[in-house]
Amino acid sequence: MRLMIVTDAWHPQVNGVVRTLTELRKRLVQKGWEVLVLGPEGLTVGCPTYPEIRLTLNPTYHIQSVLEEWQPDAVHIATEGPMGWAMRRICLEKGWPFTTSFHTRFPEYLKRRLSIPRRWTYRVLRSFHDASERVLVPTASVQRDLDAVGFRNTRIWGRGVDTDLFTTEKPAILNLPRPIHLYVGRIASEKNLPAFLNLSLPGTKLLIGEGPERKRYEKLFPQAVFLGPRHGSELASYYAAADVFVFPSFTDTFGLVLLEALACGTPVAAYPTAGPVDVLTDANVASLDLDLEKAIDRSLKLDRQACREFALKHSWEHCLTTFVQNVVPIPEGADDGPTLRRTPQNLKSAPNSRYYAFAKL
Repeated sequence: MRLMIVTDAWHPQVNGVVRTLTELRKRLVQKGWEVLVLGPEGLTVGCPTYPEIRLTLNPTYHIQSVLEEWQPDAVHIATEGPMGWAMRRICLEKGWPFTTSFHTRFPEYLKRRLSIPRRWTYRVLRSFHDASERVLVPTASVQRDLDAVGFRNTRIWGRGVDTDLFTTEKPAILNLPRPIHLYVGRIASEKNLPAFLNLSLPGTKLLIGEGPERKRYEKLFPQAVFLGPRHGSELASYYAAADVFVFPSFTDTFGLVLLEALACGTPVAAYPTAGPVDVLTDANVASLDLDLEKAIDRSLKLDRQACREFALKHSWEHCLTTFVQNVVPIPEGADDGPTLRRTPQNLKSAPNSRYYAFAKL
């Protein structure tokens, strides 16, 4: 199977979408699939209010150039940005079926950042996904929310954790007052970080990640420690060294960091909202409470081994199986659509050029 995944979120961005797609591609390739991840390479601009996210300008020719050389057996459109809309239009012109996925609650984010009514944004997203054969969503809560605003053909596609990378072994040596309250993720307004940073807690508030609000929060909350981005085994070592993982977001659709923390033996404190209520189904590994300080206090008393054992039950293998079951192949004889007048000469010789965006494994 030759699968093309088209996405507006790709390396060097650091977020749950990128990590999910990277892991998906790696494991599909291990199963013998040919997978091309086509990201926002070439001419890009920063997303308004969020310059770290890069959006491609006029990506249609960029995509068609790749299709001249790389004809897929199936297409999955991972995001609703310029790359996603362009691929959607091309598939409709060719008569190709495709699947999509819903990763981010943009209506809630845009309401918070720009005061755009949620119903307007949901109307646009519903239009985007209505053409999809299947809309893959991360949790049952997200599925219920989307079905309630008129989405159709939603299917649950959960997430997993790499329990070989994220382990209880080799915790980082942190010369910081304990208990250490760790947050990992974007430093952005939609993550509701002031709810955590304003708490009067003993020990240390440690934040890992980057985002548009980092400099402002560093000034507002000088008692907190902001480390910036960390990756791979180094990130795992910080998870393992923390006493509790704090997740203050109300808008995340899943939260891969929840499983990463648990895999490293660190209990979680969060609000009882979509994402945490779907993922953190065992009171022995997490505490959910509208009073975040109470949740933190209870989580500090939880058993770290139970956290690790819970994470071991959430493998990527199950997630991979679910994704494969929902792939919709392009039928033989489907219209190939309009062709380009020329094919870039360097497609074969430079597979990592701006025309191709493979996962960096």
